[in-house]
Amino acid sequence: MTVLTRWDPFREFSTMQDRMNRMNRLFRESYSPEGPEEALTTTSFAPPVDIYEDEHNITLKIEVPGIDEKDIDVRIENNTLTVHGERKIEKEEKEENFRRVERQYGSFTRSFTLPSSVDSGQVSAHYDNGVLKIKLAKKAEAKPKQIKVNVGSEKTLEAKTHGKAA
Repeated sequence: MTVLTRWDPFREFSTMQDRMNRMNRLFRESYSPEGPEEALTTTSFAPPVDIYEDEHNITLKIEVPGIDEKDIDVRIENNTLTVHGERKIEKEEKEENFRRVERQYGSFTRSFTLPSSVDSGQVSAHYDNGVLKIKLAKKAEAKPKQIKVNVGSEKTLEAKTHGKAA
């Protein structure tokens, strides 16, 4: 069975960036006054985003579980959609009881250049079950338009259009 995968010309850069991020984290851990656990959990992060499009909207779904809706800011400026948020550290937990901390805390910012087909006045955002869903409506002129295909010669069609008999 052959499996098809989408070719990503930047895959190697992504892997290289991941390795650099891990190295930077290790250096921060070593020299962080709070200790290695604090350094790991308070770095900025980039929540995963799915973007899909239909004939009426472009929709983004951003995974931001554990973030209070008041800590999420969505705005459009200069044809760029920017989503900013912050996952705060839960202070009621005693840090010395932690054996492992894998959830990331801190702030994030994701920005997306909008295509000219988006009507920036028709945007909605909804947060439910840890997923932020942003709908960007398309301008009317950007929506698909059905064009009727006429049958017959052009002269016959022109005559019918101008009210003349062929």
